[in-house]
Amino acid sequence: MTHRATQLSVPQHLPELDGLRAVAAVGIIVTHVSFQTGIGWGITERFDYFVAVFFALSAFLLWRRRGLHAPGEYFFSRVARLAPAYLACVCVVLALLPEAHTASPGQVLSNLTATQIYVKDGLAPGLTHLWSLCVEFSFYLVLPLLAWALAGRTRGQRIAVLVTAGILSLGWAFLPFVADYDSDQVNSQIWPPAYTLWFVVGMVAAECEGHLPRWARKVFSWRWLWWLLAAGCVSLASREWFGPRGLVHPEPQEFAQRIVVGAVFGMCVVVPVALVPRETSLYAHPFVLGLGRWSYSLFLWHVAVLSLVFPLAGIPLFSGQVADFVLVLVLTVAGSVVVAAVSYVLIEAPGRRWIFQARQRRRAQPQQEIRVPRIRAAGPGRAGQHRACDSHEPSGQGGGGDGGPTHDGPGTQPGDKALPAQ
Repeated sequence: MTHRATQLSVPQHLPELDGLRAVAAVGIIVTHVSFQTGIGWGITERFDYFVAVFFALSAFLLWRRRGLHAPGEYFFSRVARLAPAYLACVCVVLALLPEAHTASPGQVLSNLTATQIYVKDGLAPGLTHLWSLCVEFSFYLVLPLLAWALAGRTRGQRIAVLVTAGILSLGWAFLPFVADYDSDQVNSQIWPPAYTLWFVVGMVAAECEGHLPRWARKVFSWRWLWWLLAAGCVSLASREWFGPRGLVHPEPQEFAQRIVVGAVFGMCVVVPVALVPRETSLYAHPFVLGLGRWSYSLFLWHVAVLSLVFPLAGIPLFSGQVADFVLVLVLTVAGSVVVAAVSYVLIEAPGRRWIFQARQRRRAQPQQEIRVPRIRAAGPGRAGQHRACDSHEPSGQGGGGDGGPTHDGPGTQPGDKALPAQ
């Protein structure tokens, strides 16, 4: 079976993965609440591994359908999907969140352009978590190039290249300009190449979709086992000897081992659901699917909501109290879900529709045309006479304005030729 035939034979939509997005978003909220309440639980702080779940999910979903759309269509779809909610979140947070009023012009510009990880002190209050979107956006940019580079290779060759790239990326933290980090410099340790392995997990899973032997499908169907392994990854990474927690900058070896364990965690959470989907499960529950639909906005807005919960609830930062952790978590999740739902209904979904409709309107605009008269064949008594085409109405359809085919419109004679106006 060819690669394209395999793409067309796999399900276009896997509902459970929407539910898994919701789980990942809530997991990230847990790690941020854990840090800001200062309870000191290493396990909850390592819930930041759900970022690896998001990276693997994106890689799986995009790599499995690569090549089905032209690069222009692909990039347009990504912008329409992501830009409205992202820009709205950045603008609202910078304008209305009190602590964000200290943001410098450089922070404002870099956050609007999703380049904050490439400039010094680019992370702005209320928007610090968007560093991971900078990484993910970079993956979106290079994916068509990766697809082109691996076109024509066998599935085994593609997997070998991807795995090799993932392993080599572990050396990123050891590069001199990365390892010699100082607090007054740009933290290049979190630049996109550092997280290649997390994306590779999803891409390799996409390569294996539809090709798993029966025994492998059986093993991946034991989801409880994979969640136990994922919990083991979190427990391991939470140990003091494994590496620093919180905002302490890790050494190159500590960072590399964090990436490896995060990749295993992402594989344990994503691959069983992606490769052995079910029609009914907790992920496919209507409520969880609803949260999954709002998960992008949920991720975008939760840090701003968390910043407001502390003063509104009268709870100090880093109190270290379990009761504070529970209360802040409940309020943050509830508030973030409400804000995410509003954002989805009023910004994210309408913004995407408006962008696509705007392009459709542009394509539908008729292009002024010049009709070339048709020369009728000479007949008895009509030798040498010419008759112009009956209608000069421009085409009412098609993509004449952007190089697409021109369809015959009302009143156009068969055989007439139309040339765009110069």
